[in-house]
Amino acid sequence: MTDISQSLATRAGVLRLLAHVLRDGRMLGDGASGLDGAAAARALRLAGLTLRHMGRADALLAGRMQRQPATRVRDILRLALTEVFEDGAAPHGVVNDAVALARMSPRTAKQAGLVNAVLRGLVDDRAAWDALPPPSLPPWLRKPLAKAWTRPRLEAIEAAHLRGAPLDLTPKPGVTVDGAEVLPTGTLRLPGGQVSALPGYAEGDWWVQDAAAALPVRLLGEVRGLRVLDLCAAPGGKTMQLAAAGAKVTALDVSARRLERVAQNLARTGLEAEIVEADALDWAPDAAFDAVLLDAPCTATGTIRRHPDLPHLRDARDVEALTALQYRLIDRALTFAKPGAPVVFCTCSLLPVEGEHQVTAALGRHPGLTAEAPEPTDFGLPPLAASPHGLRLLPDLWVERGGIDGFYMAVLRTPA
Repeated sequence: MTDISQSLATRAGVLRLLAHVLRDGRMLGDGASGLDGAAAARALRLAGLTLRHMGRADALLAGRMQRQPATRVRDILRLALTEVFEDGAAPHGVVNDAVALARMSPRTAKQAGLVNAVLRGLVDDRAAWDALPPPSLPPWLRKPLAKAWTRPRLEAIEAAHLRGAPLDLTPKPGVTVDGAEVLPTGTLRLPGGQVSALPGYAEGDWWVQDAAAALPVRLLGEVRGLRVLDLCAAPGGKTMQLAAAGAKVTALDVSARRLERVAQNLARTGLEAEIVEADALDWAPDAAFDAVLLDAPCTATGTIRRHPDLPHLRDARDVEALTALQYRLIDRALTFAKPGAPVVFCTCSLLPVEGEHQVTAALGRHPGLTAEAPEPTDFGLPPLAASPHGLRLLPDLWVERGGIDGFYMAVLRTPA
């Protein structure tokens, strides 16, 4: 296969992935590009990059077209502009392949001339692209975030989403990785790279985990020798943290498929935990635990900088269903802990209704329940991370270090 035909096949694979997200409503990582190996990896990366910059591409295209073209043509144009301006691809090759992609389908062949004309009028206008603001979040998310965090901070969050995210690793105690920055929280940070090719991967010295996601375990304090329950445990980052710290971990999740990943991660790192496939709302342990960690299912809006497909897959109905589930899981988690034992509740969400509001509501319905308010600086965080009853992280924190995922976390205790 020639370089040109390979590039065309890769770009066709990107279009399939975009359709998988934008038309089928499925997660990007679950899509099939029809490619293998390096070509598949490149298609997945380009699809994510296109989704991240889609709002900017649409804004630039709006000034060149009086009406919307066919859906596939719009995706061809979005991909082409993203490749030229964000991936450094040669404009000539991008335009040629974009025209060829339009001609590949009978439904869009007649718009190949439009694709050619529009792109040739835009691919040299770097200044116009650079002047575009970050894409806005969808209204169902943007409105409550503006209310909760103010408009300037919302815009800072959107800018953080556009920048994307570095590669964060949680190491076993005493492990270092050459070239990695050690964050104040203890996380190792790299600008990127192929995970399986990094030193220490095969040896199981570390695992991929955003700096924010690594903090809830630290709120439990010393766990060596303690029986700790990790609820909704998959894919297992917190389970591995607990096991590496010497805890006797029970990792519970309702999904057998996701628990397979937990088992694989434990095997790679040489760590041990009891794995239980069960619904936390129905399951009953033989004895109460010394500590409980509940990383509750949520909208995952705190991870948009890593997963640009998320704004296209969620809506306000998801928030309602997930907050109801979080409510029930908190109540259940409290019953699993010994009296006075810590129960850490956390969500990777930007929405207070999935964080602060849940803890406030739990305190109101459980007499004697308390919530600790950790000091952010005790965990290497800026004072801005302080929040009612817990810690609140937003993607605009640590901009100079590459940012951090959005997260809320709190330590609850029933009366001893």
